[in-house]
Amino acid sequence: MALLVQKFGGTSVGSIERIEAVAERVIKARQQGHQIVVVVSAMAGDTNRLLGLARQIDEVPTQRELDVLLSAGEQVTIALLAMALNKRGFNAISLIADQVAIRTDNAFNNANIIQVETEKLETLLGEGNIVVVAGFQGRDSENNITTLGRGGSDTTAVAIAGALKADECQIFTDVDGVYSTDPRVVADARRLPSIHFDDMTSMARHGAKVLQLQSVEYANHHKVPLRVLSSFEDGEGTLVNFEPSNTEGAVGVAIKSQQVLTTVAQPLVAVQERLKLFGLAAWCYAGIDDSTYIVTASDDLARLKLALDKVEVAQEHVTTLSVIGVEQADVVEKIAATLAESSLAIYQQQWSARCLSLLIDGQDQQLAVSIIHKQFVVEPESLDNRRLLAVS
Repeated sequence: MALLVQKFGGTSVGSIERIEAVAERVIKARQQGHQIVVVVSAMAGDTNRLLGLARQIDEVPTQRELDVLLSAGEQVTIALLAMALNKRGFNAISLIADQVAIRTDNAFNNANIIQVETEKLETLLGEGNIVVVAGFQGRDSENNITTLGRGGSDTTAVAIAGALKADECQIFTDVDGVYSTDPRVVADARRLPSIHFDDMTSMARHGAKVLQLQSVEYANHHKVPLRVLSSFEDGEGTLVNFEPSNTEGAVGVAIKSQQVLTTVAQPLVAVQERLKLFGLAAWCYAGIDDSTYIVTASDDLARLKLALDKVEVAQEHVTTLSVIGVEQADVVEKIAATLAESSLAIYQQQWSARCLSLLIDGQDQQLAVSIIHKQFVVEPESLDNRRLLAVS
């Protein structure tokens, strides 16, 4: 018998019919003899609906009251799922974060989990209950409701799994695993049966969206195996674990789209210090005459303009392709030559021990990803017979 923490996101519980289907999937695991803690998000669209209500009252609502409002979405879902389980004859009980209890710092709208108390969870599991926990929320030291920010339900699930020393934390989503690249971009993308935590962390950091970076880092730190599974079909998914990689070459290509290239008449070091002060993550590189280029998400452009004076947009639509691996300096010329054969330009590149990032025109994204996937994934002999994978 294993102890499993299963997390279902907003699309997985987006309607009564889907909540009923989640109940059946949870019961299937319970019937196999496993102890189950279920963590759920708000129903798809509910968080945005609540945020819209708040902004009808105040365009910039106070952070504390916003957390009180947004945390309500998960409370609806846990109650409905517990009802569905109980109706089927399986004892289930729903808990909000404070009942668990999940303790956080006081960073409203983006809190960090400090501690998950396990006594109540262990008691309820020992009594044979399926425990359904609200994701995305916690309580600070002054008993204020807090929310965990984007991907917060994943983080809740991982934190509970770590505290309970669960055998596995299973993230159920609308895809059936981690793929060799975004299947919406490349039709012959491949599902990966397993991937090392270091590689998954790098890919999440550089744009792969199947798992949120914070939850991957938390799971890695607390040694919690993760498995990505589909909510809508059976399968083994992708296991994120600590087994050494059996490839010496690159292990992933992540994509960051919807980015903008800007420039500012300030030296690189000064820009980096300013961005750090404002908590902005961006790719920066030196231009000419003490100017600096900044690559940032389009959604962060307004914040960038608040942090720096006289920011000018150099190009509105750019994409970053990041090839994750061991020695990326060895492959940069080969990749550049391959893209050049199709008249695809690389504006800028940077690499570290495990990542080569290429800045390209956003309009070239689909063709560039398709070429790299074909040449360096489907036909790995292109890189001295090294086994390569790609992920987005």
